[in-house]
Amino acid sequence: MGTMDITEIMKIIPHRYPMLLVDRVLEIEEKRIVCIKNVTANEPFFQGHFPERPVMPGVLIVEAMAQCGAILVLRGIPDRAEKLFLFGGVDKARFRRPVVPGDQLRMEIEILAQRSNSVKIRGVATVDGEVVAEADMLSVMAPRQ
Repeated sequence: MGTMDITEIMKIIPHRYPMLLVDRVLEIEEKRIVCIKNVTANEPFFQGHFPERPVMPGVLIVEAMAQCGAILVLRGIPDRAEKLFLFGGVDKARFRRPVVPGDQLRMEIEILAQRSNSVKIRGVATVDGEVVAEADMLSVMAPRQ
């Protein structure tokens, strides 16, 4: 079990501001990872979602979980700088309560199935121990051009 800070994360996945949605890796094993995203009032999406009641968009919570999965899978691929993970599908997505500024999103991801060019993962996001979102995601590896 290891941890990673933001500079180590940025060496593995290509995402950058404003789309980098993982701040730290708390735990990492062969088929499981736990990451956090500190949700602040400074997030660019809060300007329009919603000005009077800021709520993190559900699609961005799913994206954050997918990025955790990409860290888990890409860290073991030697030529990862030449690869990109793209969404192949999202199933069983459920949103239990809003995520707002000040929340710390804790995302637990596990690999359900893995092939040479695709991976199916299950993600559960919590805030203060309460489930806020969950989804099964399929990602397909493509060459980065």
